[in-house]
This record gives sequence, structure tokens and C-alpha cells, in this order.
Amino acid sequence: MKPAFAIGLVLGLGLGMGVTVQAQNAPTPGASDPTFSAYSLAQQCSAKSDNTAQGQCVGAVRGIVRGYQYGVLFLSQRASVPDAETKRVSLCLTDTQVSSIVDDFLADAKQVNEADLKRTPAEVAVLGSVHLHHACS
Repeated sequence: MKPAFAIGLVLGLGLGMGVTVQAQNAPTPGASDPTFSAYSLAQQCSAKSDNTAQGQCVGAVRGIVRGYQYGVLFLSQRASVPDAETKRVSLCLTDTQVSSIVDDFLADAKQVNEADLKRTPAEVAVLGSVHLHHACS
């Protein structure tokens, strides 16, 4: 398996493993829902006084990150990918709280115009933010 394909597979696995959280019987958009944009997740995560929105935000972010990490783990166990390539796409999140990941995502999202956030899948934005702040080097 070529490294470029392997990295694409990891990203695909990570993006395809978004989470759907239910709180008070209200479904939350997930990876299979095209309306689950970076904008909608940022709006949800910004609602600090709304416990339901915060629970959905944390659940979505946790699911996106864990799905991606499991994808990297799966790939590293199933394919002969050079260690440097696996490390390049890995996330180093030892002792990192989800709340700090959410705060980083919100700060990063504020730097992007609203129209672009609406066109960007939440999974892509969250993983981009996490990789920016927590890439293994």
C-alpha cells in the first residue's frame, strides 16, 4: 500500500466515523448528514449556557477525534506504512481534555469567514484544528 493512499484511507476512516449523540430525544447531525458543518458545530459549541448543546458538542468532537485515532491505529496494524508517515498523521492527545479541544476549535473557527465554515464539514474542521494544535512531531 502506498503511503499517500494509506494517509487518504486514514483520513477517510476518520471522517467516516463521526458520532451522532442524542440528548433529550433530539437527534444531532452526524457525519452522514451533509448539514453537519463546521458552522453548525461551532454554533452548538458556542452555546456555553445550554447543557444540551454542550453535551452534543462534546460528544461530536470526542467521536470525531476517536474515530480518526482508531482509523490511524487500524491502518498502522493492517498496512505496511512507514513509521514516519503514521506519526505524521497521528495526534498526540495525552492528558488533553475535550474542553480544550473545543476551545481550540472555536478559536480557529472564529478566524474563518462564515460562508466557508458553512461549506466545511465539521469533521474536517475539528481534525484540522486538532492536528494544528496536537500533531505528533
